[in-house]
Amino acid sequence: MKLSNHKMLARCRCWQVFFAAVLWSILAGCQYVSQHGNAELNNLSQQPVLQEAIYSSNPLPDASAEMLSIPGGEFTMGAAKQSNTNDAQPLHKVKVPDFQMDATEVTNAQFAAFVKATGYKTIAETPVNWEEIKLLVAPGTPKPADADLQPGSLVFNAPKGSVPLTNMARWWVWMKGADWKHPEGPQSSIVGKENYPVVQVAFADAQAYAKWVGKRLPTEAEWEFAARGGKAKKEFAWGNELTPNGKYMANFFQGDFPYNNIGSDGFTGLAPVKSFPANAYGLYDMVGNVWELCSDFYVVEDFQNSCHNGPENNPRGPAKTNDPGDPYAVKHVSKGGSFLCSEQYCSNFKPSGRQGTAYDSGLSHTGFRCVKSNTETH
Repeated sequence: MKLSNHKMLARCRCWQVFFAAVLWSILAGCQYVSQHGNAELNNLSQQPVLQEAIYSSNPLPDASAEMLSIPGGEFTMGAAKQSNTNDAQPLHKVKVPDFQMDATEVTNAQFAAFVKATGYKTIAETPVNWEEIKLLVAPGTPKPADADLQPGSLVFNAPKGSVPLTNMARWWVWMKGADWKHPEGPQSSIVGKENYPVVQVAFADAQAYAKWVGKRLPTEAEWEFAARGGKAKKEFAWGNELTPNGKYMANFFQGDFPYNNIGSDGFTGLAPVKSFPANAYGLYDMVGNVWELCSDFYVVEDFQNSCHNGPENNPRGPAKTNDPGDPYAVKHVSKGGSFLCSEQYCSNFKPSGRQGTAYDSGLSHTGFRCVKSNTETH
């Protein structure tokens, strides 16, 4: 199951080939893939944002988020075993300093305040820039028709019945008009969902929000340390049992993936923030609900490459992307799984769960939260 699955791509029109390529690049975290990234693209993704917002020095009151103090320390990062990937292995020691973290994922209301104050438009709300995107797909990929380069994003679309789990295009579609205000497509809305996590935001959009609010995206080490809540080497944020005493502790997929989510946890899609118990640090939804973007570049074998005899001190991630099954995409780490993680397919609903997400792409199951070092001031 790789990006170079020519039989699958050959059945698509040229624009579907392009979007299928992007699709594989941002969802490859549930597979084992890796390759050195392109230096030019890595430099591109380190730009603060793809479009400049007029940053306000005084965020609106409803953009503020409760932040909790996370006491730093040493912990064991990664997973002892994984069902379908090796990218969180091996276990290794890491130290992080004290920092502060948002208690919840950034909500629609908070992101709306940012947009109101700055006039910012997310990547999903702007036409696709072919000159940038063609760097992320195989050389010679034909340019799609202009009509197919209109604003949009990737949306989960449950098939009507069982499908092979080797082709993610069966349950993900490129939808024109999908963006943070219309996360499931142009006919959808976030009205009444102000306290749901904002989705359909790309890495650059999350960076822009974080800069405006005087914070930043967490490193992968900070995120995982916080998600564990002081529980050393436990598989989940609350212990080693997925549903202790039959209780659901997070929003993930139950039933036959990807077509029949029976919602035993109370939700068949996104859940409002604080729908499940907080961890020992008071942080909500660090597992499941939405994948959360981190600042680190994604490298499949990062943990193997960076392990030392002693603990790593406050690691900031690798210098560039490394994903051999997807050599053109620039990816950053996202953590913790989402409402689409299933025991049947992608069991990444845990602190060690990680995948690579293309820096310029949003999805209907990916959001973020912010952090601030104790030495940082707004």
